[in-house]
Amino acid sequence: MSRSLKKGPYVNPRILKKVQDAKPGDKAVIKVWDRACAITPAMVGFTFGVHNGKIHIPVYVVENMVGHRLGEFASTKKFVNHGGKMAKTQAQAKK
Repeated sequence: MSRSLKKGPYVNPRILKKVQDAKPGDKAVIKVWDRACAITPAMVGFTFGVHNGKIHIPVYVVENMVGHRLGEFASTKKFVNHGGKMAKTQAQAKK
């Protein structure tokens, strides 16, 4: 279910303040725990460290990302591999 148009997109005011205080060409990563925050045009060109539950994933915001959420670009799950004898033999064969 999407957010009401009357309310507008959810943007954390603390994140907006950090973006406004940062310089446009600054390469520093802005650490963010709020994955539900929508990306606004003011955030384009900055790198955000989006928390995935364990670490901060660096996400460089470009123009096509406007309107999406920060959490969409930092996956919370890591695929390891399917186990078993067959997987091990295939891995050995590739080497």
